[in-house]
Amino acid sequence: MAEPQPATAPLRLHALAYSLGVTAAVTAAARLELADALGEEPMTVADLATAVGAKQEPLGQLLRALACHGVFQETAPGRYTHTELSRLLRADAPGGRRAMALLAGAPFAWRIWERLDTAVRTGRSVFPDLYGTTLFTHLHEEEPELGALFDQAMAKSGVATAAAVAEVLDLTGTHTVADIGGGRGTLLKVLLERRPGLNGVLFELEPVAAGADPALRDGGELAARCKVVAGDCHVDVPVKADTYLLKGVVHMWDDETAVAALRTLARNAPAGARVVLIEQVLDATETPEIATVMNLLMLVSQGGRERTGGEFRELFERAGLRFHGITATGSVVHLVEGSVPAAP
Repeated sequence: MAEPQPATAPLRLHALAYSLGVTAAVTAAARLELADALGEEPMTVADLATAVGAKQEPLGQLLRALACHGVFQETAPGRYTHTELSRLLRADAPGGRRAMALLAGAPFAWRIWERLDTAVRTGRSVFPDLYGTTLFTHLHEEEPELGALFDQAMAKSGVATAAAVAEVLDLTGTHTVADIGGGRGTLLKVLLERRPGLNGVLFELEPVAAGADPALRDGGELAARCKVVAGDCHVDVPVKADTYLLKGVVHMWDDETAVAALRTLARNAPAGARVVLIEQVLDATETPEIATVMNLLMLVSQGGRERTGGEFRELFERAGLRFHGITATGSVVHLVEGSVPAAP
């Protein structure tokens, strides 16, 4: 990339330094439910202000800022319509991102980002110092509404990547696939729907497992081929499978925690079982602007990190697993694959 010209460099840095305002604008739009208020036809700021219960002039300021970034479009002075981005803020949008936008601007997010320099100095998450516990414990025990929003955001963002993973994940010879830390079971549900002969296990912490997709639970259309098991992969993984999936899990952990969890998984896994991490890969991603920011978010919120292909290889080797390689999925995530070796 060419170096910015001297006259524009200060302006670019200014825009970057104040980009927190973009986060605030997107979150405000989600809270105001602007995207839901705006129909298929352009609307005036005055009409939108009435619809969402806002003052006309400041709402115009907000819409102008959002339109500058492609969220809504001004078709005539003071009149706005939807864009591809703004539609994703609708509550009924397939694959929508409203929950994610609300989460990005949640109070805890502002507090932890403020201490990024501390996380860089110490190499640890700042969340326990601020809240006295871990992120997930806080969300599900102290702010359950925010915890539910987090689960919703993860499920929504996982829909598109689940479809991409299902397209390229080779499950030849797999009778049972276990999704470790699989949330509500978004990925597992897609895999079971596409492969009628496949059995599945969703392994999650108790509060999350209790909210598993109804299709996977007792009485659900896939329940006959799926078990929902509550547990903690840091303690034990009492699950037998041919293929173990960990999607968006390992990046939440530092290296020592990740190695220990993978060793725990391998302890009960059959020899030859596949272990597939589904993660962003820093030196293979086509969206570094997302991956590098997520890398910092994992650090500041949980002490984790995104990794390069070489760093994933090291994790597998330290955990006593064979490393096989990395496969692109056509989405922001890759398949990082290894296997459990036979006992010596």
